[in-house]
Amino acid sequence: MALNKKVFVIIVTYNGSKWIEKCINSLLHSTYPIDIVVIDNCSTDDSIELFKQFPEVHLIQSKENLGFGKANNIGIDYALKNNADYVFLLNQDTWIFDDTILNLVAVVQKNSSFGIVSPMHFSGDEKTLDEGFVTYYNRKIEVNSNENIVNVSFVNAAAWLVSSACLRKVGGFEPLFGHYGEDRNYCDRVLYHQFQIVIAENAKICHDRKITRSFKKDLIQSKYRILSQVLDINNTLFSSYTNALKSVFGLPKYFKKSYSFASIVKLFYNLAIYYVQLVFRMRIIKISRKKSMTYVK
Repeated sequence: MALNKKVFVIIVTYNGSKWIEKCINSLLHSTYPIDIVVIDNCSTDDSIELFKQFPEVHLIQSKENLGFGKANNIGIDYALKNNADYVFLLNQDTWIFDDTILNLVAVVQKNSSFGIVSPMHFSGDEKTLDEGFVTYYNRKIEVNSNENIVNVSFVNAAAWLVSSACLRKVGGFEPLFGHYGEDRNYCDRVLYHQFQIVIAENAKICHDRKITRSFKKDLIQSKYRILSQVLDINNTLFSSYTNALKSVFGLPKYFKKSYSFASIVKLFYNLAIYYVQLVFRMRIIKISRKKSMTYVK
């Protein structure tokens, strides 16, 4: 395969010094040539000093913590302005293998409708699949065993190779999201614009994380789940709000084994208030939906 397609790796960091050296060194051993761009969300640890050890890294320092989506948008914009053919979004707590990007590019070049190609996500032990990834991987829409490709409707954004054609048609991440939910919203938009989301089974990364839960985290994720439903342009505005309202009642039931009855009531109350706020913000929601439907760069 010709190595003439320009790939920019975009990493958003925040106090991730424990992973930086392993992550960057793995990228420097990639058999496919890449450009590395890091957007640091105003880290307070020694991340910046560590990045200075790597002259190959183009570092962009934010003066505030922009969150995942907004920071990635800065990197995506930089990559497209520098003629990127593909952008590889990679979490700070990951590392790749020598042939990861090579195999991903080989897959995406097979079909121009592949908007997002994700590798297999393994945990930090490099042997078992990441717990969260397994959920999405098991929701296969279609399997092409000859090509080692699996079609899915969603995969978390820890490692996405996104084509420039997809980025120019779909745009960047929706800034209404803070830290959770922006990848689900993006996948909805990718599918709306007739691009496919696939997992390449012959490529892998390791995601060194521990999935923890707390009431605060579950509440935030539930709110952004409702927001993503309201913004889902694959449905009408009425259907989107209806689906979100169902989640106001349905999501608390999902957590009934994890929290006390009082906590479940508190969760429902907060989600109901959030839903009402989204109703009053319908004008902003409409603007976002319209932009998502018509965006072309």
